Amino acid sequence: MTIERIIKKFKKIHPGADTSLLSSAYYLANKAHQGQKRKSGEDYIQHSLHTAYVLTQIKADINTVAAGILHDVPEDTKHTLKEIKQKFGEDIYNLVKGVTKLGTLKYRGEEKYRENLRKMFVAMAKDVRVIFIKFCDRLHNLRTLEALPPNKQNRISKETLEIYAPIAGLLGMWRLKWQMEDICFKFLHNEEYQKLEQKYEIEKKAERNQYFQKIKNILSEKLKNHGIENFEIQVRFKHLYSIYQKMKKKGKRFNEIYDVFALRIILPTIDDCYKTLGVIHTIWKPQTKRFKDYIAVAKPNGYQSLHTTIFGPEGKNVEFQIRTQKMHDESIYGLSAHWYYKSKSNSQKNKQPHWIKEILKIQKNINTKNFIEEIKLDIFRNRIFVYSPKGDVFELPEKSTPIDFAYAVHTEIGNKATQVLINDKMSNLEYPLKNGDIVEIITEKNRKYPNRNWLKFVKTKKAKENIKSYAKKTTLDSIKKFISRENK
Repeated sequence: MTIERIIKKFKKIHPGADTSLLSSAYYLANKAHQGQKRKSGEDYIQHSLHTAYVLTQIKADINTVAAGILHDVPEDTKHTLKEIKQKFGEDIYNLVKGVTKLGTLKYRGEEKYRENLRKMFVAMAKDVRVIFIKFCDRLHNLRTLEALPPNKQNRISKETLEIYAPIAGLLGMWRLKWQMEDICFKFLHNEEYQKLEQKYEIEKKAERNQYFQKIKNILSEKLKNHGIENFEIQVRFKHLYSIYQKMKKKGKRFNEIYDVFALRIILPTIDDCYKTLGVIHTIWKPQTKRFKDYIAVAKPNGYQSLHTTIFGPEGKNVEFQIRTQKMHDESIYGLSAHWYYKSKSNSQKNKQPHWIKEILKIQKNINTKNFIEEIKLDIFRNRIFVYSPKGDVFELPEKSTPIDFAYAVHTEIGNKATQVLINDKMSNLEYPLKNGDIVEIITEKNRKYPNRNWLKFVKTKKAKENIKSYAKKTTLDSIKKFISRENK
């Protein structure tokens, strides 16, 4: 990797940008790391450059890329944070300082592990760009794991799957998440990885490519006939770890997993997206239950796209994802790309996703011992998206119930909930909600407290805390009434 390649890539994404800052950062980093080698035997500066290159790929701003080049300077060389502040200013200083603090965390022992993770989330909440750098740093470290002993390979892989990959998913940075997961899968479950790679990458590759080309040829001709000229059709293959998880979860063999790829169509405008959807549905019959309009109603994390699954050639199910270039960039690079598109108005600074605020609340109100268990339960669990009757979208942990939804809407709605309509049908309050459900909570105005029995099935921290809080109040009220009766 060279600084010239990074600058070329950055200028392609940011035409006309002044990249002298990147050259200056490289000059200092190269000088600072002179003579240092990594366990793999390569010059240490290569790690810094690879980290910066991935940051450039995810459309990070110039200060973040510069900080990526400099991120190991204060920790591993004689050059100090003070020197970085003097030469590069407050913003880059804060980014490098944030990454340096994370770099000093050593995950040894359960208690130390939990406390260090708490610090990581607090640092990230100050400026989420710190975690962008940490992700890219981690990805290159994973790519060179072969140089480390097996015990370190396993520790780093487990830590990545448990913490870093879920955070990448929450930030919408799917490309980084998939890359990290597949490398960890290779080291943690090598036998299963090799079997899947053989079947997926070698045996089925030619067959998949042939089928993809067949669909592409049919669709391209039809789109042009309808006056849609400027489009790009890509194939998105499910990554190996995702296939492994699906096989494990559903107890299926590889040949029984059908949705291993989807076709992405990238277009200039939203209008073109809907026109293309119409063209697809005139060629192939759609599966009505597998259509989602995330353009009209975006997911809470900002994801936008049209999804449709059709009965394709040879009777095979084929999923299409239809979106603009902006939507595509944000779907794979997440918050980083979102900031790139908002950069002209400078509105990206200090904008934090809602789940970071949730983590901060958890770390303030809970002891260290339970911190990781709580964030895994409430934040890192697989998410579902459900709707209110007005079309508002709510993101909840998988297997959440109508009571969890009620508290997500408003505390009073949760406290006074008595019944629920799910997709216009009466249901029970313990029902595990599914993606796309429309949920309407029926309340009772005169109800004072929630039912403490709800604690047996609710999933979210907010629901549990509110129910427990009112359970204490009802107990105190009962004691007061008993004492009052006794005194009479």
